[in-house]
Amino acid sequence: MKKVMGPLAAALLVAVAAPAQVQNGKIAVINLQSAIVSTKDGQKAAAELETKYGPRRKAVSDKQSEINALRDQLQKGQNTLSDAAKNDLYKNIDAKTKLLNRDMEDASAELQQDQDRLLQDLSQKIQVVIDKYARDNGYALVIDVSSQQTPVVYASNTIDITKEVVDLYDKSSAAMAPAAPAASVPAKPAPGTTK
Repeated sequence: MKKVMGPLAAALLVAVAAPAQVQNGKIAVINLQSAIVSTKDGQKAAAELETKYGPRRKAVSDKQSEINALRDQLQKGQNTLSDAAKNDLYKNIDAKTKLLNRDMEDASAELQQDQDRLLQDLSQKIQVVIDKYARDNGYALVIDVSSQQTPVVYASNTIDITKEVVDLYDKSSAAMAPAAPAASVPAKPAPGTTK
């Protein structure tokens, strides 16, 4: 039986079998998802998403509560409500449920687009930091263990560079942030001149 080797296994085999090419290279793991959300930029992005979508989440919850109240009303009135009243309640519940489902789908799609956009932006920024960290510290291979596609069965905590990358990202991000403008001080008139 012939076994097909996955790309990760092939990369590990090359790293182990060709030590002359790697030259004392080290292997590290990173939880990229955790790193992204742990950075100050990631936390800021999460807060912005919560600010934007929190009211929509509450509106959806309120609509769901309204539908539940109508269902309770229908259930309690099964024996006392007329058929016309029951039909009106059924129609009202159905219309509100359809509207709620559309609202939830729209909000979910918008949230997904915003998350994808932010994640792509942060991923590109953190990749630069990972590359720098790996080169500066002699790593030959860095594996993302947050992905379901990465078949890492075990990785020692001693080779996890997630915290170091987050710290380096935050430090380099803070260095690139524009400085706060200095308070403007009125210029003094030159000696011997008047205003």
